[in-house]
Amino acid sequence: MVLIKEVTARSHAERAGIRAGDSLVSVNGYEIRDVLDYRYRICASKLDIELVRNGESIRVSMLKDEYDDLGLEFETYLMDEKQTCKNRCIFCFIDQNPRGMRESIYFKDDDSRLSFLMGNYVTLTNMSEDDIDRIIEMKMSPVNISVHTMDPELRVKMMRNKNAGKVLKYIDRLAQAGIELNFQIVLCRGINDGEALEYSMREMEKYHEVLLGVSVVPAGLTKYRDKLYPLEMFDKEECLAVINAVNGIGDKCKEKYGKRLFFCADEFYLKAGLPMPDADYYEGYPQLEDGVGSIRSSEDEVDFELDCIEEATLKKKRVLSIATGEAAYDFICRTVEKIEKMCYNDLKCYVYKIKNDFFGENITVAGLLTGSDIYTQLKHKELGERLLVPEVAVRREGELFLDNMSIGELSEKLGVPVYPVGNDGAEIVSAVLYE
Repeated sequence: MVLIKEVTARSHAERAGIRAGDSLVSVNGYEIRDVLDYRYRICASKLDIELVRNGESIRVSMLKDEYDDLGLEFETYLMDEKQTCKNRCIFCFIDQNPRGMRESIYFKDDDSRLSFLMGNYVTLTNMSEDDIDRIIEMKMSPVNISVHTMDPELRVKMMRNKNAGKVLKYIDRLAQAGIELNFQIVLCRGINDGEALEYSMREMEKYHEVLLGVSVVPAGLTKYRDKLYPLEMFDKEECLAVINAVNGIGDKCKEKYGKRLFFCADEFYLKAGLPMPDADYYEGYPQLEDGVGSIRSSEDEVDFELDCIEEATLKKKRVLSIATGEAAYDFICRTVEKIEKMCYNDLKCYVYKIKNDFFGENITVAGLLTGSDIYTQLKHKELGERLLVPEVAVRREGELFLDNMSIGELSEKLGVPVYPVGNDGAEIVSAVLYE
């Protein structure tokens, strides 16, 4: 039973007599527990809805077009609480956050519903056979799973959850039902790399009919690892070895199945000093949100956008600046050089590489930059008329960086307007060229 917070005016729900304060019990005889039940059951064109109003059970019926929304709003997006993670993974990034940050930073979610709705990765340890039944019945696809290793004993060790190995059996059920899957391997040096990685990839290959892709990403290690499991970063040669291992199996899969399946995150290529593969390598970027192919995708988008602009004519000479993380720095520099070349000296854009002092030098991605690091490193720099910062570093809660500094505060401290910009190539070009 779920409390209805609001009813949209002139909606199907309002016309049927449903009111704010009613509690939704069932749709067409099926109990509604959360957003997945609700969204799936209301797709029918004929609905019999059971409600509770002032302690009494009532029923309403309605006819509508298939997939029409009812116009109901609930207390939370999921219609109940998020499921918190039951694991204590040896590489967990949240455990490596410093104290004193906002409370939401420390919440560990492991919610299968967010895998379907938001693309989040789940470990399966929060799930039951009934949860798997529901995914199969509703044909929820794809499901994104943080696997890390296909060795049950090693998975228990890495996730420090006695059930972590047992739940791997759920993958078989999902695959047999035709549910598409994305896998993630967070690679820890000396733990699940080497022969363990080879074994995991061979086992994952068995799901090739439903497997969209496997991302292999290095564990992120901050400077706040006191009393945590001892882990170390991969060096250049080790990154090269990982790339060769992943591409070795990926090449064979390409020959056998027509798809590569296995991909390394951009961080491995950057650390190994290798250029990013061409766009064709990524086969439509199935793991883009996991940092696989992000730089190549953005660079190709930049080139496409610039090809559509024969000549960039600016009304006046413009001077601006961009702050970015160490990982994306070279890409941003190449992008700015291309744009400046088109503007015939009417544009000057400074690009500043921000070292992550807040989390530590091992963290190089733009999404973990903080306002304090940007301010400290740019307060005496030439910034021009505006500063562009990575949108991924800013959270929606009041446009805050992870250290709770807001965009407005950073702008005031630096004395120039600060604008977040997405990593889409067209957005970057537009932000540099146009006001």
